[in-house]
Amino acid sequence: MSYGFRIIVEGDYACFTRPELKVERVSYDVPPPGALEGMLKSVYWKPAIRYVIDRIIVFHPIDFANIRRNEVKDKILYSAVKSRMNGKGGDPCIYTSESRSQRASMVLKNVKYGIEFHFELTGLKDEEEENSEDKHFNILKRRLKKGQYFRTPCLGCSEFPVKRLELVDTFDKNGISSEIQKMGDVDLGYMSYRVEFEDEGKPINQDWDNPRFSDRASTIYYRPHMVNGVIDVKKYREERRC
Repeated sequence: MSYGFRIIVEGDYACFTRPELKVERVSYDVPPPGALEGMLKSVYWKPAIRYVIDRIIVFHPIDFANIRRNEVKDKILYSAVKSRMNGKGGDPCIYTSESRSQRASMVLKNVKYGIEFHFELTGLKDEEEENSEDKHFNILKRRLKKGQYFRTPCLGCSEFPVKRLELVDTFDKNGISSEIQKMGDVDLGYMSYRVEFEDEGKPINQDWDNPRFSDRASTIYYRPHMVNGVIDVKKYREERRC
């Protein structure tokens, strides 16, 4: 049985922030594989599987828009949430009047991507049920078909939700815009491939019931080409660099 999938994703806006331009957000021209892995985890995720992006197809012209928006510069503390849940007080809130900052962003608009991917077993939570490939395949396929998710899938930033996510059998290459096809072979330069955490998804306290994870991570880069709208991620995966 093949455990690969093909989906079509559309959205009004997307922002895949370049790490070197983080103060004022500027999006990559195309989505990094790590951002798409995160989007898929919004549909279905278990410690026992990891998503691997094999191919990305860019259907619509690469079009940017400049916007300004209010953002909060703080995060809700997990310790404060846990303390409140245990009835010990704590304030698990962010007050926007105190934490707000206005930032400019250069974002993509009117995006449509074809994403080909598969999943692999990680060996984490080594239980027979968790390591059943058929089980994960059937659950993911059913959720994709029904459009189910446990949190809203987004295109880079949570403010830019996915408007359409559809499971397909094949990609219609005729749907790639003529503007994209005229670009031919485009060297996209060094792009973020994904962020890899040092703990590799394993709790540093070895307790799956009350896990604590490390926040230490490294960004992995790769240098793909987009050829007539198609990015063969699998071809360039072996050239990843830290």
